[in-house]
Amino acid sequence: MKLFNKTILKEKRQALRNNATLSEKILWSKLKKGNPFNLKFRRQYSIGNYIVDFYCPELKLAIEIDGDSHFQEGADKKDFTRTNFLEREGINLIRFTNNDVKKNLQQVLEEINREVELLKQGSH
Repeated sequence: MKLFNKTILKEKRQALRNNATLSEKILWSKLKKGNPFNLKFRRQYSIGNYIVDFYCPELKLAIEIDGDSHFQEGADKKDFTRTNFLEREGINLIRFTNNDVKKNLQQVLEEINREVELLKQGSH
C-alpha cells in the first residue's frame, strides 16, 4: 500500500496549496528552499489518508497549523486519531495555531528548530 502522496489525494493537496491560509503562507515563506534548518520541506503532503501542512521526509517531521476547524466540537477526536496514525508510522508531529504563527513567528521557528535538533541527534 502506498503511504505517501496517494494519487487519489492529488487534487485535494493541490486545492489546499492553492488556498493556503495566511498562517500557512507565512510559515511556508520560512520553510521553503533556503530555510534556516537547511532541510527540504514539502507542503500539503499526504501520509496515508491524511494531508499534513508541512513535511520534512529526511527527519519524518510533520508540522500542522491548526485553524478554526480544529477547535470545533469533535475535532479533538479527529486530531487525536490523526496524531496516533502518524506516530505509528514513525512520524513526529508538532502543532501550532494560526495565531501562534501570526503573532509569535519567531517562537514558532525556535520550537521547530528545537524539534529539528532533537531529531537530528536521534533523541526523539
